[in-house]
Amino acid sequence: MKILIAEDDFAGRKYLFKLLSEYGECDMTIDGIETVEAFVIGHDIGEPYDLVFLDIMMPKVDGLKALKAIRNFEEKRKIEESKRCKVIIISALDKSEVPYEAYGIGKEFYLEKPIEAAKLKELLKNWV
Repeated sequence: MKILIAEDDFAGRKYLFKLLSEYGECDMTIDGIETVEAFVIGHDIGEPYDLVFLDIMMPKVDGLKALKAIRNFEEKRKIEESKRCKVIIISALDKSEVPYEAYGIGKEFYLEKPIEAAKLKELLKNWV
C-alpha cells in the first residue's frame, strides 16, 4: 500500500510515519500544495496513493481545498470511485467542528488528534 501523510507539524508527521510504515510505503508533505503535487505525481508515474492522511489545518492550502483538488483530479482522470484513494482527515478540531463540507467531498474517516496508535491500527485493520 502506498500512503501519503499530509501534516504540517513535524512531530505529528514523524509519529504517523512510524505508525503507518508497517502498512506500506509512506511519503510526507507539509502543506496542501505539496500534497496535491505529490498526489498528481504519484498518478503520473504509475504509483498512485492508496491512502491519504490529510490534516485540515495546513499552511498555503488547507486540507479541505487539497481534498477537493484530489477528488477533482480523480474525476478528470475518470478514476472509478472504487479505485480512488481512501482519505482519512486528521485534525485537532473536535469532530463537531470539522467543516460539514469535508463529508461531502469524499473523506471516508476522521481521526481527532492526538491520534491514538491502537485506534489507528484498529481502523486500518478493519477498513483498509
